[in-house]
Amino acid sequence: MSVGLLLITHNEIGAALLATVTRMLGSCPLRARALEVTDEADRDALSATAAGLVTELDEGDGVLVLTDIFGSSPANIAGSLQGHPQVLALAGVNLPMLVRVFNYPGLPLDALAEKALSAGQAGVMACRRPGSPVSPEAGGS
Repeated sequence: MSVGLLLITHNEIGAALLATVTRMLGSCPLRARALEVTDEADRDALSATAAGLVTELDEGDGVLVLTDIFGSSPANIAGSLQGHPQVLALAGVNLPMLVRVFNYPGLPLDALAEKALSAGQAGVMACRRPGSPVSPEAGGS
């Protein structure tokens, strides 16, 4: 058994991230699904769909739910899942998070969430030439 992974994001962001990391690494080492939240979608229906996906993905080790922007509709739907046993939700999903999760599919839910969180934070950085200043005051546009 392993932790399941559910991405709840605006539009097709989650599906695109899953497809990208699967192509990068050559496989999807855990049960994963993406739920698309559009402007037109009924939030109650999406919450019910998300709860069904959690049940589908949970093989006994829980489900890690990753969403894009804290406070947004996808994050609120993810937050509604916190009542389920063995569900952990994190906001701010990015590609480094998914690469790390896919590289540690055998970890328990809490440890996998920590790996995702640390990779997501460490993966955000300025891309600059060596010696170039980072601050906007230093001549950035």
